[in-house]
Amino acid sequence: MANPTPDVLDALLEHLLETQYAQLPEETIQRVNQRLLDSVGVGVAGHRADDAAGLIEVAKAWGSGEEATVLGTGIKLPATSAAFVNAALIRSFDFEPVEAEGPAGKQVAAHISGTTVAVVLALAETTGASGEETLAALALGDDLTARLAIAGGFDVYSGQDNTGTLNTLAAAFIASRMLGLTKAQARHATGIAVNQAAGNVAAIFDGANSFKLPMAFAARSGIAAAQLAKAGLESAADPLTGKHGYFQLFGIDAQPELAVQGLGESFHGDCTIKPYASCRAAQPSLQACAELVAEGTVDYKDIECLTVHLSERTLNGFVGARFAAGDTRTVAALFSVHATAAIALIHGTVRPEHLTASALADPELAQMLGRIELVASLPNSQRLTAEITARLRNGEIRHVRVEHPDGNILRTPLEHDQVVEKFSKNLEFSHPELATRKDALLHQLEHLASARDVNELIAALDPSKNFTPNYQEQLS
Repeated sequence: MANPTPDVLDALLEHLLETQYAQLPEETIQRVNQRLLDSVGVGVAGHRADDAAGLIEVAKAWGSGEEATVLGTGIKLPATSAAFVNAALIRSFDFEPVEAEGPAGKQVAAHISGTTVAVVLALAETTGASGEETLAALALGDDLTARLAIAGGFDVYSGQDNTGTLNTLAAAFIASRMLGLTKAQARHATGIAVNQAAGNVAAIFDGANSFKLPMAFAARSGIAAAQLAKAGLESAADPLTGKHGYFQLFGIDAQPELAVQGLGESFHGDCTIKPYASCRAAQPSLQACAELVAEGTVDYKDIECLTVHLSERTLNGFVGARFAAGDTRTVAALFSVHATAAIALIHGTVRPEHLTASALADPELAQMLGRIELVASLPNSQRLTAEITARLRNGEIRHVRVEHPDGNILRTPLEHDQVVEKFSKNLEFSHPELATRKDALLHQLEHLASARDVNELIAALDPSKNFTPNYQEQLS
């Protein structure tokens, strides 16, 4: 691969290390706050995943340390381990912010925030960073990562999983800033991160809960890359655009120059706050099902049969397989158009509580699954479009089409109250005792820029401790 833009990494790192909080647009800070709020909420909900306790025990066995906290607990671990666990928790119900947007108005499938939020909170606690510096590191790390996502041209059907490739660089960028690396050291951290980047979507196809690990390994490896670079370890000279660099290894029709287009003028990141706990590719169809039953004129028991119309690529991808009645694996349901459509018809939505083993064993769900068929009838260009056609027992035909599912901040944004409601429900689902602190937690998250550090936020997220918010001190 030619090296048409050898200064890409230099420009990105200068932007990362030298931009200050005061230079960030208000809109950027608002979006970062929203992604932070949403990620923390789904991270707390992640404790209800069947494997959460096991993940924590494994991370504890890696070594002791008091640097950073596992969200929703009082457990302290080394920063690398805490970031690993928190990223896995955030990913557990596939409910975190997604869809990178970047220069030239492009968007690409990505899950940046699950790694960057886990990393920035772990390192903010470790370093004692102020609220402003925490938000600045998150905003800039997200910006660089979204730019690389767009420049790399990721294809979700390629078999790669960019939560383990792209996100490793994301973690290294944030760690480089928060650990005080020089630009030369940050370049080495990027190169070391590229050497750790890996991931494929095979686990998703098989409904295996290890699907969440690439995002978690990315958090751990990115921090370690920055730590190693700070200790003097060196990397290849140009780990992005050079021979065997990131774009050559992981890019698909890569355009490295896009990474620096409008750098410092526009700021990017995940642009979708998910209203449903499922793969984004399944959300158009499940939203159509939710809309069908939303007004109360159709009861799911009155549906004789229902056809979901998808693109051929979607149907042949990991969300297109039929979901077997009696399958109680959360991951298999999360990544299934078939399962999430049935759940949406019954419950009017899809949330983590509908994806537990006991919920998936519901006989009503098994019956609904048998009435749903999936067909490839839409053009492949309509990746996030779906149609449903329902025939009711009285012979009536109902049709619903969703062009663009809700949640994309640039096209179909959720209202702030909807984001807060999602956060509140996630607390209630996992830690009812934290739900009683909802207002205090919202205050902490929405006023983080005024905080001297993140300690009060972390304390408020520990359900084992009594917590009395000190708003006046927080704002001083």
